[in-house]
Amino acid sequence: MQLRGINYDTGFGGAVGDRSRVAFDPAVVRREMAIIAANLHCDAVRISGDDPERLTLAAHAALDAGLRVWFAPFPMDLTPPQLQPYFADCARRAEEIRARDPETVLVLGCEMSLFCTGFVPGAYLMERLKNAMDPAAWAGFTPEWDFTEMLRDVVGIARRHFGGKVTYASGDWEDIDWSDFDFASVDLYRSADNAAGFAQHVRNHGEHGKPLVVTEFGCCTYRGAADAGGTGWLIVDLESDPRVLTGDHVHDEAGQAAYFTELMDVFEAEGVHGAFWFTFAGYECPADPEPRRDLDLASYGVVKVLKGQQGTAYPDMTWEPKEVFRAIAARYGAAAGSPR
Repeated sequence: MQLRGINYDTGFGGAVGDRSRVAFDPAVVRREMAIIAANLHCDAVRISGDDPERLTLAAHAALDAGLRVWFAPFPMDLTPPQLQPYFADCARRAEEIRARDPETVLVLGCEMSLFCTGFVPGAYLMERLKNAMDPAAWAGFTPEWDFTEMLRDVVGIARRHFGGKVTYASGDWEDIDWSDFDFASVDLYRSADNAAGFAQHVRNHGEHGKPLVVTEFGCCTYRGAADAGGTGWLIVDLESDPRVLTGDHVHDEAGQAAYFTELMDVFEAEGVHGAFWFTFAGYECPADPEPRRDLDLASYGVVKVLKGQQGTAYPDMTWEPKEVFRAIAARYGAAAGSPR
């Protein structure tokens, strides 16, 4: 596998709902990028978020740490006409990063049939998530925009400003024409629904002939999260303030670490070009001694975010590494020939 990576969130959020990351301290970003490179032994990082300024700052910090950058703007609730100037701006910024490292890759959005507006019934993300699998919601609905045409337009705009390789972080359900892209990229989570044929599922995504990159894979930190895959975070009651979990769940770091190892075995066996674990930290999902308030259970992060206290393994950080952190460090380190 040529890319051993992790996702790094700089913050995103739609017109309705919470931000995935509120605080953004450049010193913390630089320190975390250094840890991702030196301690996790990643060689690449997919930097995502909706704020181009944050993306640019984090990308420079990643380059300083010796990481290859996948510059990944993450728009939410935008329409195709709004996406065009947004991606033009991001492409110019990515070209600035590519001037420092020609291997920089521009990732033109993520799962936009759901995260953006006009393709699935619903004005906002949570509406679209609810409606996507509800036949009644589709009755009389005609998509306002053609998804394939939107992607083709976005690629054309990006290539006017960016001279490097481009891709798109597709949802597993999206049917993408990869002819305009340099990599085929998919957010690929194993769950109870696809576990039996998961290896074949990965193989199917590589049939187009382009290098296949898994831009996201991961699971949360509770028993049974592996069966939920990409929907494991839905154990959070989004109507409560402050947030709480919807039921009683058992903390399970070992299960999260096992998920990483099992999927990496499949990806390597199937010749996947690269894979990015989702994610480094769930910044707005802090741990709590009260089980119903322990949002770390709903986090895909390799670190446990602490409430207002310093960690012990990394005393300058307000988080502690989980078992999956150590599993990633060991596997990526062995592949890179680094000491564990």
